[in-house]
Amino acid sequence: MTHPDFEAQVDLYLDGELAPSDARELEVHLVQCAECTRFRDKRLALRAAIKSQIPALRAPEALRRRIQTQRRSGARFRAVVVWRSLALAASVAVVAFGGWQLGVQRGRGEMLASEVLTSHIRSLMPGGGHLTDVQSSDQHTVKPWFHGKLDYSPPVYDFAGRGYPLLGGRLDYIGGRSVAALVYGRRQHVINVVLWPRDRDPRASAPAAQTRQGYHVLRWVTPEYSYWAVSDLGLSELQDFERLLLQADSAAAPQPR
Repeated sequence: MTHPDFEAQVDLYLDGELAPSDARELEVHLVQCAECTRFRDKRLALRAAIKSQIPALRAPEALRRRIQTQRRSGARFRAVVVWRSLALAASVAVVAFGGWQLGVQRGRGEMLASEVLTSHIRSLMPGGGHLTDVQSSDQHTVKPWFHGKLDYSPPVYDFAGRGYPLLGGRLDYIGGRSVAALVYGRRQHVINVVLWPRDRDPRASAPAAQTRQGYHVLRWVTPEYSYWAVSDLGLSELQDFERLLLQADSAAAPQPR
């Protein structure tokens, strides 16, 4: 991949119109090129901003003439019209602001999903991959490894008995900060799970499940953590794995007295 055709490639990629082989080549290039990754992120932010815009509303000409005629009927009526107009303007402003906020949150969600997917691809790259910092199937080995490396202690579970063995963990960098990444297996497939405390979650809106160039990306939130999971595993099996994590989190949560 060369930089001259990168802009066109990114637009096709974000529209889902890039051939799978070209999309994978682009993703590998993004992992290796910080400049192009910044361009991709700016493109996502621009798209979110455009989507958030609300077209200006203009009253029909007939209605405008009618209001002008009625305004001459007296000061009392004029006051009513003014207040109604202000209320309408305030309502439009609220809707516009809400639309803008939603657009920003969607843009952030798109960027987070892209970063999580890129992290997954990078971890699997032959030769230069970085799948685990601590390789172990023992949750009592993996969980303590994070102590002192993060300002939170991620929950770690092993689901080998259910066909999803723990492979290890690593530190990763998502959303501008260091986060925990847990690695699980399913036959010949790898599942990357990244998580951070829910109270530090950026205002980001993303689908609970999406498919990007052959990879499934799941997102869910528990009372304590925000989770993302990525794999080329079948969607139904990846959702089964999500349910296992949710059940384990629920069982581990402190019970009210």
